[in-house]
Amino acid sequence: MATLDVIVDKLVELWKIPAVRQRFPWIFLVISFVGSVLQYLELVPQTYFSSSKNALNVYFVKLSWGWNLLLLTPFLLLSYSSSTRSRYFLGRRLLSLVVATAIWYFCTETFFYIEDLTGSCFETDTLDVIKKEFASKASCRRAGFHWLGYDISGHSFILAYSALLIMEETAHMASLKRASLSALPRMVLNLLYLALNLILIIWVWMFTCTSVYFHDVHQKLLGTICGLLGWHLTYRVWYLNPLSPGLPPQPHRVGQKQHA
Repeated sequence: MATLDVIVDKLVELWKIPAVRQRFPWIFLVISFVGSVLQYLELVPQTYFSSSKNALNVYFVKLSWGWNLLLLTPFLLLSYSSSTRSRYFLGRRLLSLVVATAIWYFCTETFFYIEDLTGSCFETDTLDVIKKEFASKASCRRAGFHWLGYDISGHSFILAYSALLIMEETAHMASLKRASLSALPRMVLNLLYLALNLILIIWVWMFTCTSVYFHDVHQKLLGTICGLLGWHLTYRVWYLNPLSPGLPPQPHRVGQKQHA
């Protein structure tokens, strides 16, 4: 497993670089804007990823929150198993996942509500005959018709938010490299950390595909901003307060009080 250790060490060193962590959130705004410009100018050819039926979208993005919880929960459980105050730290980190899940649920449900509130059901995709008896997107589509409303990009929101959540909750891996763990827990922890980084790459890639192939520019930017706000208001504002789940232990964060 020497190769795994080397890969994990490289990833840990990458995320320890302050500039990487500081600029990573801005990448999503840049990708969203540049991708929208390329889409408008029709400079990106149609590919496998321009179809919503591609495997990454069907099996990963549509189940993205489940993937986040499936990998982050055991990572956190194992991360704090060697700590003398493991229950205290673990409880706060699991609470941060509850908060993140609440933000995800509230935002996605709000997006659905706005699309229902602003939309209409049409008989065909030419949008010439309105079916007034259908008042929601779900009922309209079940009947085989087409719904048109203001569709804030849920993909842009959840992919940006998920990637930033993973960045924050895996930041303490640097200190875990020095923890006294036996061989098996260490290997499992490394595998989970690697899997989280791989899924983060998938989220960034699919965010890019969303930016160049789907939605209008304002729908994508609004979804992206919602994701960035959800992250910023928690990890950069509320979690600095003692009455919060607090931040994960981050030894490289100088001069910033930890409450985790």
